[in-house]
Amino acid sequence: MKKYYIQKKPFIVPTTDGKLIEEHHGKATTNNSEISIAHMVAPPHWKEPFQTPEFDEYTYIISGKKQFIIEDEIVILEAGQSIKIERNTRVQYSNPFDEPCEYIAICNPAFDFNKVHREEE
Repeated sequence: MKKYYIQKKPFIVPTTDGKLIEEHHGKATTNNSEISIAHMVAPPHWKEPFQTPEFDEYTYIISGKKQFIIEDEIVILEAGQSIKIERNTRVQYSNPFDEPCEYIAICNPAFDFNKVHREEE
């Protein structure tokens, strides 16, 4: 039995907001509830509702910029920067800028729609 797994076919999460989500490891692809790793591209002027997830989320920016509203503080990350947002923290993710933002998101435990707790807009 091999002690590694190369992901060649990430799960493309269906979206209606133009955001690309390719889950490489996690509940949808490898049935891993401990961690999820996704490659994402947020289009210009994209945003999600506020949420208070039950998991830690790490974000590494590959290109472009991404805005985070964490509790009441606005944080903007640029290419080469990363952030950890602790579970049970109210946050909004967005790209209010004119260029796409490409990034990697890692959630521990894995991303779970039932544990993200998105607010109604």
